[in-house]
This record gives sequence, C-alpha cells and structure tokens, in this order.
Amino acid sequence: MAKQRTGTATRIAVPLRALAQRFAFFLLVLSAFALMLLGKAETVVIERVRGGIVDVVSPLMHVAAEPLAAVSRGIETLHDLFSLREENTRLREQNARLLEWQTIALRLTHENAHYRTLLEFVPDPNATAITARIFADSSGVFVHSMLINAGSRDGVGRGQAVVTGAGLAGRITTVGERSARVLLVTDLNSRIPVLVESSRDNGILAGDNTRDPRLVFLPQNSVVAPGDRIVTSGQGGVFPPGIPIGVVGSVGEGVIRVRPLVDLDRIETVRVINYPGIEGVLPAERAAPARKRP
Repeated sequence: MAKQRTGTATRIAVPLRALAQRFAFFLLVLSAFALMLLGKAETVVIERVRGGIVDVVSPLMHVAAEPLAAVSRGIETLHDLFSLREENTRLREQNARLLEWQTIALRLTHENAHYRTLLEFVPDPNATAITARIFADSSGVFVHSMLINAGSRDGVGRGQAVVTGAGLAGRITTVGERSARVLLVTDLNSRIPVLVESSRDNGILAGDNTRDPRLVFLPQNSVVAPGDRIVTSGQGGVFPPGIPIGVVGSVGEGVIRVRPLVDLDRIETVRVINYPGIEGVLPAERAAPARKRP
C-alpha cells in the first residue's frame, strides 16, 4: 500500500517539476517586471525597504571591512618603517661624512691660527698609512686591545698610530708577520702626549680601563672646559701631531675626563700611520732566542 502511494506521488511530482523548470525563466521575468512596476508605483515603500536593508547590512559590511582596514594599516606601517630605516641609514652615513669634514676643518682652523704666530715653521714629514681590518677584540676588564689583519709584511711596526675617520684609536704594541695588536687609548698602559687645542697646553692622556681616559700633567694655570678638543701633540716623535683624540667630557674634583671621538665598541676597519722617525724612539722588538738542539 505504501509502495503504491509513493509511486503515485512520484508520478505527480515529476510532471510538476518539469512544468516548473519550463516556466521558471518566464516567472522570473514576470517577477522582475512586477518589481519594476511596484517601484514606480510605490516609491516611498521601496525607499523604506531599501533603507531598512541598508541599515541591516551596513554594520555587517563595517565589521567585515575592519580586518581589511587593519591589514592595510599594517602594510602601510611596515612600509613606513622600512622607509624610515633606509632614511636613517642614509642620514647616518651623511652625518659620519660631515663629522669627518668638520674634524678636518676644525683642526686646520686651529693649526692655521697657531702657525700664523710663528715666524719659522718646519712642516711635519709626510706620513704613509695602510688600511687594516679588526678581526678580534681581546678587550676585557684589565686589557683594552684589538687585533688587526696586517703585520710586518705590510709595513706595520711598534708604536705606529692607529686611527679611524673620527680620530686616534690607539697604537701598535705587538707585531707579527700577518697580524698586530692595537693598544686602545682607554687601556691602563696607554700614555699619549696630547695638546688642548684651544689653549695649546700640553698634557698626557692616561687610560684607566674606563670609557673616558684621564687628562693629567697639565700646567698649573691651565684652564680646561667641557667641549675642548684634545689632539696629539707630537712630542716624543711617536705620534704625528694634530690627530684628534676626543673632547673634554667632565671637569671636577681634580679629575679631567676625555670622551674619545672614536666609538671603540664599533670599530671595523682602521688605518695604521707610519710616521718617519719612530724607529729611533721605540726600541726594536727582541727576537726570541733560538732553542738549542739536544
């Protein structure tokens, strides 16, 4: 009985489905035409319905658009950060070049002002220099030094000045064939004859294993103020005169601290200056005695 009812329902549904599919397109056209007529006839009703639909849909669209806006803002922020990083790198390079030129200009200005007062001036001998890379930093609590990848085969010798574009970093203390050790100006064993550029007073820059070495052995009537530039004096013939070292950072309680111009924590490459005449000032390194064969 149930099978007969099912078969009857199927036989009725199939023709109805075929009829609906045949006239579906026609019904859609009629519906669209009816809606057009209704829109023309009842404008106020259509506008109200449309407004209601917009009121319902707009919050949903706002919620859906918020993640896209956040992603867009994030992309813009990243783009701005990359742009700022590139701009910062460019400005740092430009600032480094300007500081180097400023150092040269200040040195020449003070030298010219001093040399004008001299009737006879003998220029310094021409110094030669080589460029080396720092490959090891052996600084610690008790020693402030670095190793460079240039040695005796490259013309490096004991006592030669080691500089960067900013100023003096230290001097050569030990020389091998392919490497050499640089004693930094902050090391406890560093003693450098210096000159206060503004007053032309001589003194000694003494390292004490701190970031800012001390300025000692100045004349009693010397007046030193923060910001005064300190350069090598050239006395003793070890260092060429006029190499910038630092500026006075603090003066107080009988201690004068000098802030080095060279950032000793970020040195990558240096220049080793070969100053003619240094061979007669520093004793030559003694060769290790040969071992006797048993």
